[in-house]
This record gives sequence, structure tokens and C-alpha cells, in this order.
Amino acid sequence: MAIALVRPATPDDAAAVTAVQRDVWTTAWADFLPAGLTQGFDDEAVTAAWERAAGAPGLWVATEGTEVVGFCLAGPAPQDDVADAVGEVPDDAAQVGLVATLLVSPRWGRRGHGGRLLVTAAEALRSGGGPRGITWVPERDASSRAFYRRAGWEPDGTVRTLDAGGRPLREVRLGGPLGLEFAPEPSADDLGLPLL
Repeated sequence: MAIALVRPATPDDAAAVTAVQRDVWTTAWADFLPAGLTQGFDDEAVTAAWERAAGAPGLWVATEGTEVVGFCLAGPAPQDDVADAVGEVPDDAAQVGLVATLLVSPRWGRRGHGGRLLVTAAEALRSGGGPRGITWVPERDASSRAFYRRAGWEPDGTVRTLDAGGRPLREVRLGGPLGLEFAPEPSADDLGLPLL
């Protein structure tokens, strides 16, 4: 059995991170994103962006054996992400962490990679003084919402609508503690959906 790990990303991981992103966008998120984003996915441009991000704090990859199977990008939350629906910023805004993205290739799901990535990111955010974390997920992405619920992160009532290539993408903000303990994972049959 191959060893599963989480480690900081390096520029050499950029192409593999791009492959994971493309895989998730064109399969698990195909119903959420417009066809133009998925069919016109520019591997070269996305890889160049991940090369710039890799090596900086906050980008981790999950591996199984030698293969990159998922990744997570996290860091301090911008005030716009922490503000409530009317733009008011909470007192702890400067310390809130943001999980900007956490994706695991669907064929590598249900092996704990998402949980290991989230725990690693949460530990780093907490060591930086963060009391809590937030993330945004597509409102219709029941699988991701169930994943974060197992970590104790729940919707806080804030939603936003992004322009995803001319098509509105409604997202909900989830938040919770950075000291994470995952509840036992339900089976896919329990939810009728694949899990991260």
C-alpha cells in the first residue's frame, strides 16, 4: 500500500496541481461551472500561476506514493471574505484564516486526503494565531459541504454570487474552529454522493 502524505508544494508540483484542478472542474464541478471554463481550461496558464504560488507558505499537496492527488491553498482571510452580508467586519477579522481552495482528484476520494489537507492547513493557520477559519464552496456542492461539516465547519448565513464566465455561481461561506477533529466518515451510500 502506498504511503499517503501532505507536504508543502514546490514549483515542480505545479503541473500535477493543475491536473487535479482540471480533473475536479471537469468532473465533480462540471454542473456548477460554465462549459467555457471547463472546455477551455488552459493548462499552461494555470500551471504558470501554480508555479508562482508553489514554494510560498500556504500551498500544500496531498500525495499517495509519488502521485499528487490533491492540494490546499490557505492563508489569512482578506477582509472582504470575512465581512458579513452588509460589509461589517468582525473584531477578529485580522486573525481569521481562509481555506481558499481544497481539491482532491475524484478518483482519489474517500482515502482521507481531504481531511489531511484541511488539518495541515488549519494547524498552520492556528499557529499563526488564528482563532477560526472560513471557506467558500458552491452552494450546490453537497459533497464539499458534508466534508466540512465533519470538521465542525457550518454555513454562517453569508452567501455571494460570482461571475463564472458569464454564469452566476452562488457560494456559501462555511466557518469553524481550527482545532480540528473529524467525525467518522459516512459512506457514499449514506449521502448518495462521492466524498472528498
